[in-house]
Amino acid sequence: EVTPEQVQQQIECCKELCSALEKEHAKLQMAKEAVEQRTQDLRKEEELLHKNIKQQMSLNRDEDRSCQMGIVLAKDEMNRLRQEKQVLKKELEEVKKRVLWEDPVMMLPALPEKKMVFKGLVTNKDNMNKLMLTPLIRYPLLGGSALITFEKAEVAQRIIEAKEHVVELSYGEDLEELDRCRVRVQAAPVDILLPSALEIGLTRSSRSILVSDLPSLAIPKEALLDKLELFFSKTKNGGGEVESREFLDDSGQVVLTFVEDGVAEPLIARGHIQVLIGKGRYELKISPCVSGDITNLQFQPSRCPRTVLLSGIPDVLGEEPMRDALEIHFQKASRGGGEVDALAYVPVGQHGVAVFTEDAG
Repeated sequence: EVTPEQVQQQIECCKELCSALEKEHAKLQMAKEAVEQRTQDLRKEEELLHKNIKQQMSLNRDEDRSCQMGIVLAKDEMNRLRQEKQVLKKELEEVKKRVLWEDPVMMLPALPEKKMVFKGLVTNKDNMNKLMLTPLIRYPLLGGSALITFEKAEVAQRIIEAKEHVVELSYGEDLEELDRCRVRVQAAPVDILLPSALEIGLTRSSRSILVSDLPSLAIPKEALLDKLELFFSKTKNGGGEVESREFLDDSGQVVLTFVEDGVAEPLIARGHIQVLIGKGRYELKISPCVSGDITNLQFQPSRCPRTVLLSGIPDVLGEEPMRDALEIHFQKASRGGGEVDALAYVPVGQHGVAVFTEDAG
């Protein structure tokens, strides 16, 4: 049986539930009103948005017309810039080529490697791009003359100033008259021409390559050339038909010339290539083939400070006795002479060539 207390508890629970439902209903009502207000706001925004879109579409039609014109102009400008870029690329390649041959420092990586030992004199940095020439002058010497070089320049100057000298002959074979024991010779300075200015024009071959770093093999040069021609004539090796080949004895390098243009440049760009020669594979260096022609050569007269030309020497003694007699005479200080460094004598009826080199002293 249900007691009055239990009934009272159930009534209190129902009251609390009813109160909670009323609060929840109030909340829902407020939410409903907020949603309705938000809906009205959105409708207003939508109307405003539609209005703005219509205005924007009207503006866009005008902009589209101008954009289409702008796109056409932009395409024309891009085409012009592409053409200008190609022109600049070509000009850059030409400048690189000019710099490569005008500046020796830029040219070094393209040159064949060669082992060198420095034995010279340290020079000024300003002279690095100057070409140093070592003179090697060939001087024709007629019969009945001699060249005598003294150790000191002042001795040569005294001999030249005296002009004529009487040389006593110490060899008396076949000499009957006393005056034949002396000969008169004339002394004169030795003037030679030395190069003072030199210009060389360099030409790079478009169809030739220079092959260096060749191995030292016990095979004939022609056999080595055959193997190189066989390798570089194959297109799979990057080569082509070889027109000529040449072995450079002074450097041990080989020049290969192809029949067609366009074969040499890719090989030069590679720099190195492995070539099968005999049973071994060797890495060879490929360089541009450059030839030089003298475009301008200027000379200036120069006087040898220690050398004297003796002329008018009669053919009265053999070559060696006459040479000894001349050296004995001009070595005597009492005759104005001094220590003789070298003497070359050419008898009458003969011709000789004296070679002058740079004076190391």
